[in-house]
Amino acid sequence: MIKRTSSKTIKALFSKWPVVTLTGPRQSGKTTLCRSEFPKLPYVSLEDPDRRAYALEDPRAFVSEYASGAIFDEFQRVPDLPSYLQRLVDENQRSGQFILTGSQQLEVMANVSQSLAGRTAILKLLPFDFAEVSKFVDLKNLDRLLLTGFYPRVHDKDLDPAQAYAAYFETYIERDLRQLAAIRDLSLFQRFVRCCAARVGGLLNLNDLASDVGVSHSTIREWISLLEASYIVYLHRPWSTNTTKRLTKSPKIYFYDVGLACYLLGIENESHVRSHPLRGSLFENMIVMEVLKRRLNAGLSDNLFFYRDSNHIEVDLLAEHGAAVSLVEIKAASTPSGSFTKALKSFKNSFPTLEVAGHIVYTGESQKRSDWPLVHYTQLGELFGS
Repeated sequence: MIKRTSSKTIKALFSKWPVVTLTGPRQSGKTTLCRSEFPKLPYVSLEDPDRRAYALEDPRAFVSEYASGAIFDEFQRVPDLPSYLQRLVDENQRSGQFILTGSQQLEVMANVSQSLAGRTAILKLLPFDFAEVSKFVDLKNLDRLLLTGFYPRVHDKDLDPAQAYAAYFETYIERDLRQLAAIRDLSLFQRFVRCCAARVGGLLNLNDLASDVGVSHSTIREWISLLEASYIVYLHRPWSTNTTKRLTKSPKIYFYDVGLACYLLGIENESHVRSHPLRGSLFENMIVMEVLKRRLNAGLSDNLFFYRDSNHIEVDLLAEHGAAVSLVEIKAASTPSGSFTKALKSFKNSFPTLEVAGHIVYTGESQKRSDWPLVHYTQLGELFGS
């Protein structure tokens, strides 16, 4: 079993808060993390029909059985559970009582914000990061890395990526989607998700998607929200400023796991990755997710954006640190080019009052040739801090 990067964070949070809420995609390792780090806590899966029925029918009696603490897995299946836990938490007045896990982030956040505000720390667990997946895959084998993605089960069980992600997607359709919304035409929804994959790394255009899928603009908006809620797609927010400079307002679309994006694009092996026209976008997707994982694993919030102005000058990744910003250009190329720094220089010139630092993440050797160091993608290190 791989020691997760977030292990120290969840233990630290549990020592200070009465409740820790752990959310993230299905099969990202939430249950394994909780049970391995807190083996003495009773574990209750609310996916189990009998336990769920008991919790729904007699929540007070159910909760009283775990007055000393417990791990409640997929707790959003019992929406009123946090309300009953609130009483116990307030009575006991101690840290380290309950851990709640959930894989539908909108429902999870709605439930805990209403009843457990000020009583729970929130931690998001995404699939493996570079350090974790390196136990199974050579990080320098980029095409293999993109193909396999980062879901623990794919690596731990040495599964064929195309088969594994096909099963994952079908399970998502059958379980999460039916819980979140009533989709009448599942084949049309599947087409929609594949259309999203075809736009990976691009600006989200709802009208364009609606036209390609053959549904209304409002339906596309609802379906995008479903993909966000169930940790399928990540909408990368555009950076905004109070100046009059015209900036894009549309987010960019990525997938929480690049392996799933590859499957949805029909990529089945490394040679398909190598020759695919979206290889650069998939690489960009992977790097953005890796930086996000570094922050989330440390218990930090998502402070990541991209920059794009009316002249189509674009910086792939921007992180705010108070009055300072960190910029990252992402290039699926191994040979340095003067064009790599064009957007970075333009941004710095456009915002002279900001403290700006920047890097270029690419597939070549790390080197410092100017004010904008080049970093091999396997050596991201603590570029964005933790």
